[in-house]
Amino acid sequence: MLYFIALVFISHITSRGAGNKAYFLGNNQSPWYAVAFGMIGDSLSGVTYISVPGAVGNAKFSYLQLVLGYVVGYWIIGYVLLPIYYRTNLTSIYSYLEQRFGVAAQRTGSFFFLLSRLLGAAGRLWLAVSVLQIFVFNALGIPFIVSVSIIIALMLVYTYRGGIKTLVWTDTFQSLFLLMGVILSIAAIVSNLNMGFGEMMLAIKNSPYTQVFFWDPLPKSFFAKQFLAGVFIAVAMTGLDQNMMQKNLSCRSLGEAQKNVYWFSLVMFLVNVLFLCLGAMLYIYAEAKGIALPAKTDALFPTLALNHLGTFAAMVFIIGLTAATFNSADSVLTTLTTSFYIDFLWMDKSEASELSKTRTRHIIHIGFAVVLLLVIILFQILNDQAVIDTILKLAGYTYGPLLGMFAFGIFTTRSVNDKLIPLLCVLSPLLSYYLNEAAPVLLSGYQVGPELLIINGAITFSGLFLISKRRLK
Repeated sequence: MLYFIALVFISHITSRGAGNKAYFLGNNQSPWYAVAFGMIGDSLSGVTYISVPGAVGNAKFSYLQLVLGYVVGYWIIGYVLLPIYYRTNLTSIYSYLEQRFGVAAQRTGSFFFLLSRLLGAAGRLWLAVSVLQIFVFNALGIPFIVSVSIIIALMLVYTYRGGIKTLVWTDTFQSLFLLMGVILSIAAIVSNLNMGFGEMMLAIKNSPYTQVFFWDPLPKSFFAKQFLAGVFIAVAMTGLDQNMMQKNLSCRSLGEAQKNVYWFSLVMFLVNVLFLCLGAMLYIYAEAKGIALPAKTDALFPTLALNHLGTFAAMVFIIGLTAATFNSADSVLTTLTTSFYIDFLWMDKSEASELSKTRTRHIIHIGFAVVLLLVIILFQILNDQAVIDTILKLAGYTYGPLLGMFAFGIFTTRSVNDKLIPLLCVLSPLLSYYLNEAAPVLLSGYQVGPELLIINGAITFSGLFLISKRRLK
């Protein structure tokens, strides 16, 4: 409860006198270092908080191959995308698609963002709340629907007025608690094993989990697949994602926004190393104490933290998971509101009064909170992990068309029939899905991994080229 009181207090301080410009872009006064630190939690959801350490048992440290690609992708964002966004003075990044292609492209890009972020946020929040429900809320006799409603209501309370101006600081606060959750969890394990820091590092080094690079080209763990996919995932899911870019656009200048992204890439790499070390220590602890491993790797961290490592570790885990969950979900309400407000309603170009615009913004913000709640309840009704994984996987396909559209717009000067773009952007994910399913049969056991995003984007790019023509000078 104290955690949420702190968030509401930060919101109260930062949202004073906040108008539409403060809500959307923080009056372009956000300090770059606060944005960079706050983006840690934005990039690491509650699912990541649980899944990355657990996956070490099977995938070892191969996740770092992807993270190395992220670092390169973040530098591309800083060097290529941010200058475009600042030069064209964007609030919604999908306004670029309207300037380059037309209204249909803008609304297609925005629709894919709305769909993927809404489903993604709902799925991540559902999974995180499910863990809290099992280990916390059930003991208090609070039903799932009530607990998730309370959580969304709390997010609504501290994002409703201040928007980005508030989120820059609440995300910084939550990223701090997320990092504390990881570091203190490692400390709790080391303490339980009566190890020192040097002994811990030696135990991790000598464990069977620290292999980073994998060179077999067929499995999903192949270095080239992971690294290249990491580059394009960072570009698409950060640089072409309104949720990740809106805070960057709230910095004082392009130079500060670039500094934010470059420093963030370094911090993000180090944070992921911490997560992987935590995963190795979880497995080392389970083996040392003779604890049977859970059937699902995602259950390893919560099981050990809440049932075996003591009260302190349990509290640290809950706070870290809460921070990771809220940090990645709360900004979604603001950025979904921004995209719908600008890309579909074009309220930024409306001649309506500021009061009318603010009222519209409030209605959209509350509306998306209700929709998010309904989608989470739907996931709970389905309660089928395979079905929900499929839904979230399909939502992930929407970043391919965004990658293809932005790449075509930036690296070519050809003109495209704007009205055909929505159809092309629907066909591209469908064809990508077919190739993903058929690849093991057609390519002698080849498994498509995260490089599917590259394939999806390339299909969109090629389709745009086929329906384009040279622009008349």
